[in-house]
Parts: sequence; C-alpha cells; structure tokens
Amino acid sequence: MTTIDRSLAAVPQNDASPQSLQALDWFNFFLAGTLTGFGPFVALYLASERWTTVEVGFVLTASGLAGLLFQIPGGELLDAVRSKRRVVAVALVMIAAAALIVAVLPSFTPVLVAELLLGVTGGFLGPAVAAISLGLVGNDRFGERLGRNQRFAAIGGFAAAGLMGLLGYAFSNRAIFFTTAALAVPTLLALDRIRADDIHFARACGAPPGDYHPTRPPRHARTTLCTNYRLLVFASCIVLFQLANASVLPLVSEELGSKAGSSLVISALIFVPQIIVAAIAPWVGQQATSWGRKPLLLIGLAALPIRAAGFAQVDDPALLVALQVLDGISGAAVGVLTPLIIADITSGSGRYNLTQGIVGTFSGIGAALSTTVMGFVAQSFGIAAGFYAIVGVASAAVAVCWAFMPETKQVHSDSGVGTRR
Repeated sequence: MTTIDRSLAAVPQNDASPQSLQALDWFNFFLAGTLTGFGPFVALYLASERWTTVEVGFVLTASGLAGLLFQIPGGELLDAVRSKRRVVAVALVMIAAAALIVAVLPSFTPVLVAELLLGVTGGFLGPAVAAISLGLVGNDRFGERLGRNQRFAAIGGFAAAGLMGLLGYAFSNRAIFFTTAALAVPTLLALDRIRADDIHFARACGAPPGDYHPTRPPRHARTTLCTNYRLLVFASCIVLFQLANASVLPLVSEELGSKAGSSLVISALIFVPQIIVAAIAPWVGQQATSWGRKPLLLIGLAALPIRAAGFAQVDDPALLVALQVLDGISGAAVGVLTPLIIADITSGSGRYNLTQGIVGTFSGIGAALSTTVMGFVAQSFGIAAGFYAIVGVASAAVAVCWAFMPETKQVHSDSGVGTRR
C-alpha cells in the first residue's frame, strides 16, 4: 500500500451503521425535550415559589455565564476525549440531577448549584452533538446530517413544551422538572444505541487524513485559529447576528405588554419558528452541498433585518406571528450552517471542537449584550427605535457576509487549515 493509500485509509469516509444514525435522530429528539424544561418554565416555577425577580435573574445569569465560560474548555475536552458518548452521558446525568434539585429543593443555594450544573453542560452539549455527527458521517454528508439533527431537535422541543405545559397546568409547575429528569432516561438509551465504533475519533475533531495513531492525530497550533481569515469573518457575522437577534422577542413581549391574549401570542411566537425549522432544516443541509454555504447563510442573516423592520411597523398579533416564519428561516440556516462552516474552515486542523467553543463564546457574548444594548435604545427612544437598531446591526451582519465571507464548501484540508482541494 502506498503512502497516499494509507493516508486515505486512515480517515475513512464510509457512513455509519443505520442503527447509529437512527439512534442519533432520537437522541436529538429527546435531548431537545430534556433541555426544554430549563427554558421559560424555570422563571415561571421560581416565581410561583415566591422568588423575587432579582433572585430569578441572578441564578439565570449565573447559569448563562457558566455556559459561556465553559465553551472553550468544553471544546478542548471534546477534541481530546476519545469517548464523546461518555462525556455526553455525564452531562445528561448532571441535567437530570439539576432538574431534581430544582423540583425538590427550590431554595436559593440548591437552585443556584443546579443552574451552574446546567450552564456547564450547555457549554459543550451542542458542540458534542455536532462532533459525534461529524465522526459518524464525515464532511461530505455533514450538512445533510445537521439538517436532520435540527429537524428532530425542533420536533422534540415542540412536543416537550406542549407536554410540560399540560403537566404544569394539570398538576403543578414542579411536575415539569420531574418530567425533565425522566426524559434523560430515553435520551441516555438513544445515546447508548449509537455505536462507539461508528464514531471516528480523528474525523470528529477535524483531524487530517494520514498514517498516524488513531487516538493521537496531529493538530495545528491554537494560534493558527486566531489568524484564520475565514474564521474571523464568519465569527464576526455570527456575533453581529446574535447581537441583533437575541433582543427581538423580549422587545415584542414588552410591546405586547398586558394586552388581552398576549400569553397566547407569545406562545405562538415561540412555536412557529420551531415548526419552520423542523420543516426546512433538512432542505438547508441538502442545499448547502449543491448551492454552497454562503448563499444560504446570506438568506438566514437577511431574514432578521426584514423581520425586525416588520415588527417595528405592525402590532397586529396575526402579522407578528406571520413574521416569525422569518425567525424559523434564520434558525434553520444559521443552526445548520454554523457547525458545517466551522467544519469546512477547520478541516485538517484537529481543532474542530475548540473552534466551535471559540465561536460559541463570542456568539454568547453578542447575545448577552443584545438585550442590554437594544433595551437601552428602546427605553430611551421607543420600542420602534429598538427594532430599527436591530435592523442596523443585522444589516451589518449581512453586509460583512456579502463583502468578506468566502465560500467554504470547497475548502477541505489534508495538511492544514484552509488548503483547497
């Protein structure tokens, strides 16, 4: 066998077994359901337990900061650990424990501990799913796989939100967190059905093909990520997008205020994008292979300023809900393309998961700043001005992508980051 033959054999591109791929579908479904319990339901439950707004805000902020701080270390961990299933299993146990703590001990210190546990797991669970997916199918079918991940996650989140809402109404808000803990069981079972041998370790961290020990792939120096032009431009687009996007629903909620039926409208504003993501995410993954990444990314980014401009102009609930279709388009495009473009950019570097952590960190900073910055604009100049500020920032993301972001579909690396085939 020649050196070239050995290199090609070192990182096989064959598909994983049908069992593993079907198990990944169900894993995404149940994982989204498990995480749904820690969405808006936490604030609702703690308020019913006579927590003050300041206390609720503090523990939720602490959880968010823990997740933000663990993004980069979590990426390093995923690049280094061979058995990513075990890391994910530990995270699921932590989530179940956090849910039980919140349900049984809804006092400040235990809930703070639970939220910190949740934040730490949030730092690497999403990237871990992407890494497992990449290890299963490789770069060539990664887009299609990410589309399926998004579809099953959206359906799982939608179903779980409905189930938990009914349980909370029929029994108590505490039942939501017992349900969250229970959902960790089928999530773990689905994870166990993913065959460990199907997850290629080197492929899952974006390592180059070559004749090396399968558990010790070569890696590029971390500093090369800081000077990678495509990565810097893409991260800038995502940060600007999150800086604009994260404050849209809070502003809409503030605008609706105490209007009759506002809670029902807000629920629809949350559910409609999930339906759209479930419907079109696989299509986005498929078209990313034929169209390329950049056109779809532009569509996803451009939907945000159009949506924000619409929110600034209308206050009819039906029109507000209709505009949320654009949020589903953005969610499907950005959700599928972010791990896919990072895989393109870092192919051959052995630093795929670390790069996910870096982009996730800056994305989280943008989202955290969003509500403060846009809230200040809205408070000072009116809610319409807040929406127009979102339009400006979101349009900047589109402009940066249009002018500076190269197409990454053809970028694969055998010897380093950014080498073209």
